[in-house]
Formats: sequence, structure tokens, C-alpha cells
Amino acid sequence: MDAQRRGRGEPIDPADQWVLNPNTGEYELRLAPSAAQSPGPGAREAAGARGTGRGTAGGTGRGSGRGTGGGTTTRTEVPPQRRRRGAPEEPPPGRRGGRKPAQRKPKKAKKVLLWTGGTMAFVLVGVGAAGYLYLQHLAGNVTTTDVGSAGASNFSKDEAFSVLIIGTDKRTGEGNEGYGDKGSSGHADTTILLHVAEDRSNATALSIPRDLIVDIPDCPTKQEDGSERIVAGQRAVRFNRSLGENGRDPGCTMLTVEENTGIEVDHFMMADFNAVKTLTSAVDGVDVCVEKAVNDKDSKLVLPAGESKVEGEQALAFVRTRKSFGNSGDLDRIKVQQQFLGSLMRKMSSGDTLTSPSKLLKLAEAATEALTVDKAIGSVGTLKDVALELKKVPTKNITFTTVPVKDNPAETVKATVVFDETKAPQVFDMIANDVSFTEVKRQKKKEKDAEAARLKGTKAPASEVRVRIQNGGAVAGSAQKTLQYLQVEEGVTKSENVGNAPAALAKTTLEYGPDQADQARRLADIMGLPGSALKPGESVTNSQGLPSITLTLGKDFKGAGVKLDAPVEAPDVEKSTADKVKCAS
Repeated sequence: MDAQRRGRGEPIDPADQWVLNPNTGEYELRLAPSAAQSPGPGAREAAGARGTGRGTAGGTGRGSGRGTGGGTTTRTEVPPQRRRRGAPEEPPPGRRGGRKPAQRKPKKAKKVLLWTGGTMAFVLVGVGAAGYLYLQHLAGNVTTTDVGSAGASNFSKDEAFSVLIIGTDKRTGEGNEGYGDKGSSGHADTTILLHVAEDRSNATALSIPRDLIVDIPDCPTKQEDGSERIVAGQRAVRFNRSLGENGRDPGCTMLTVEENTGIEVDHFMMADFNAVKTLTSAVDGVDVCVEKAVNDKDSKLVLPAGESKVEGEQALAFVRTRKSFGNSGDLDRIKVQQQFLGSLMRKMSSGDTLTSPSKLLKLAEAATEALTVDKAIGSVGTLKDVALELKKVPTKNITFTTVPVKDNPAETVKATVVFDETKAPQVFDMIANDVSFTEVKRQKKKEKDAEAARLKGTKAPASEVRVRIQNGGAVAGSAQKTLQYLQVEEGVTKSENVGNAPAALAKTTLEYGPDQADQARRLADIMGLPGSALKPGESVTNSQGLPSITLTLGKDFKGAGVKLDAPVEAPDVEKSTADKVKCAS
């Protein structure tokens, strides 16, 4: 919004109208005295409805208030004003329940990485502080798609969240006629699942190969005329077919990721080819590094060995190029793209970007114009909230990795890949349970002291421990194997297997009554349970009619006889972090 648009004669640089408020640390729109003044902080915060909840504590379910359908694309309306102080809060919308967390050789190099949640976040961190009037303008840039029950009904700032970042090969956007496949409906060419831990100590960006063989489930999609159609699923097909083909929308891609990894997907972000070009230009280029000089005739990328700065078309060529790196396959291109994204995230979070109003304005325009998102995060205010939550994660703890895969054994000429069953399940489980691929100091001192206090005190003899064991999300048969282990190896003879728990739990718990703390401490010592697993509550009568403590094996259970507090070691997978500079080879 410049002076000329308000009827003033002299030209004014929009960047000069944003002034840093030392009291709030935010940039505010300061107009001339004769013009209307920018609304205060309260009005700025009003942009976008905020999420209010995610379901039951512990993250075991999503509720049921997410609606149906998905696929109709609309422009975002102006964000509503926030609730007035003192007004009653509306009840938080529910989330869907039931789904539990777990567990190529393309013809030509014409695909491109389009977008990442980390990129989006760092853009909006600065922009979100800019002012309500400008947010109203940005709101008109964002396109939303209704994915119905495939995603979350709101964004919660108090819980873990996952955003599926989708890049398509559809030729949309000015100047993109030569990219992608002519006539493509827009397949999921580049896909990254960005998961942010509940305590914001870490985040993982998991790349999903487009040529990975998966099962695509049935998915409801909303048609242009407003009707709903169920698109039939397919078994053993390429992952990239989960979008575009047969009318599949991003909700179908989200459901496909959940179906094959067990990781809940809350939101999606999708953009066109222009994202890389406009974003890199907005930050005056991104630093990249290559071990050897590059002269790729297909992508038109020409770079000397060592470090260079790329932007615009050259940046697009860098993430598109394939034949210059590794074995010229898609998996090697993914590694290069991850290195590029790490550099882009570092540039966007750097001081010279976040303290520059002019750069932030350019980034805001580029980011919001390139985006298509689900309705739950479709307001600029909510996108700002997503950005601020991601900003809490140290870049050294943002890990880039790829789904562990191996060549498809069903093919003579190797063109697709399949899950590596020896590594993939553990990767999915770590992400679903907020376990970092880097070393993270996850607990505050008060929390550690509280856990330690629960484990201190007398411990009853193993023979006096009465415990009911139930399976609350562990591998089938875990309760019986644990019973045998406790009785035979540890002498906990007063134990029994009572089957499955009423609901699945992410973490193993041990509930005990007021006079059973000594029994709980003994069992915790035997099993290596952390103090956080001990839950003071009520005792339950066992099959002999005697009071008993209850052990519920959660999804974090590692096996009978394996200590729960043993350090978790990440599987041997190739990974990198957003804070490290790495040269493409």
C-alpha cells in the first residue's frame, strides 16, 4: 500500500513506511499524518483464526469435526477479527480419530522442487509482524483447497504438527511452459513431510521419492460443481500418482502418506514453478556449493567448482538438474535439493533478511502468491503462527532425510523403489513420536527433577509386585511376551496379561494407587521406565480380587527385556541438518 494509491502525489518507497517498534520488536506501518494510521498490535494479531485444540491429551486421536470432501480451490477471505477480551471462547473444533501413528529412473530432468514448510515459515516470521492492513492484502494472495477429513480442522500451537510440502510438475505460472510434462495434471513430483515436535526441540523434513511404490487409498474429493466423488485407490503404484491423476487432490496425497507411513498429516502446502525463482530473487540469491564444475545442457545450469550464489532461473536450474550429481537419478537429486533448502532456510533466517523491511515485503508477496494450502491454515494470521512455531526449532536440530528405500525387486530394469523394511519403520516411528535425529536437550530442569522424584524411595521386592499388563499400541503379542519375561526372568510372578488397552498410547505408562508407589518404583526399575511414565492414580482389582498396578505398553515399547529409558539410536540413514553447509557431489 503506497502513497500514490492513497491519493498522495509524491512517490514513497513502501519499505520506508515500516518502522521498528522498540517496545514490541515488530515492524509497524507508519503513514503520514494526513493518512489513516495503522491499527495497533491488537488489530495485527487479529489476522487469521487460530487453532484451539487437537483432540485428547497424549495425541492419541484427532476427534471427529473435520468435515468431508476436498478439492475445491478458492481465494482466501479477509481474516476475521479475534475474540474481544472477556468474551466467551468457542469450543475447539474436534479432529478425526482412529488413524494411529506408526510405523527411478525418470525419462528427462524436467521436474523441480517447488516449496518447503521451512521456507514458508521463515518468510512469514518477519511478515507476520508487519501490520494488519498489509496482512489483509496478503490474504488475497493465498489460495486454499478444502481437503475435508484428510487434514486437521485447525492449527494448534501447543502440539506437534506435520505439513506435507508438495511440488507438482504442472505447467502453471507465467514463463513455465517449458518445465514439467506437457499436459500433466500435476503429479506429486517433489514431496517433503515436515514434522515439528511438540516441544519444538526438533523438526524432521522427510523427502518421499516420487517413484516409490505405495498403495493409494480411496479418497473423497470435492468437484468443481461442489459435488463429492470418491476416487478409487490403487495398489502398488508410483507415489507421484497420488496427486492429479483421476482428479486426486492434495488430500489424497496426505492420505497416501498416512496410509504408508503411519504418520498423521495435518496440513499441506503446494506451489507452482515460480516459487524457487521468486523467493531466491527476493533474498538476493542463495549460496550453493558443488564439488565439481557443472555444465548441464538439459537444465542449462553452469557453475564453477566451489561456492556460488544462485537466484531466479539459475536457482530453478540448480534444483532441477540431475545428470550433474551422483548417478543422475532422482534420489541423488533429492540430496541436492535438501542442501539447497538448508541454505535457503539459513538465508531467510539471517539477520540481513529478517531486519530488512524491503526484503520481507518481497518475500511476503512471493510466498503468498505461490501458495496453495488447506483451509485450516488458509489465513495469513495462521500461516504466521505456523512460521513462529517453526522458528522456535534451532536450525541445527532441523534434519533433512529421505524415506529409506531399495530397488524394486520385481523389476529387471530398475525404475522404481520400495520401502526398506529394515530401516523405514523405525524412521516413521521416530518421527511420529517426536524423536529427534540429532542430539537434543529435550527436558527442562523442573521436569527432570519431577521425574527423578517419582523414582526415588523404597522399592518393593519383585515377588510382591502385582501388575496387570495391557497392550496400548505396541507390536501385537508384546503384552504376553512381557508377562513371560517378568515372570521367568525378573520374578514378578503376580502379573497377568489382560489384553488390549481401551485406547492406543504414544508412550508406555504405569498407573498405581496411593499405597502402591513402592511396587511401581520396582517395576519401573526392572523395565527401565522413565519417571514420566509413572502415573499416580487408582489401583485396579486383578483376577484374584487384589489391588494391582496397571502397565500399558505404548507405541514406544521396544520389546520384552529392552529398557525403555535406553537411548534411542537413529537408524543408519543419510541425513543432514539445516545449519550445515554441504557441497553437492
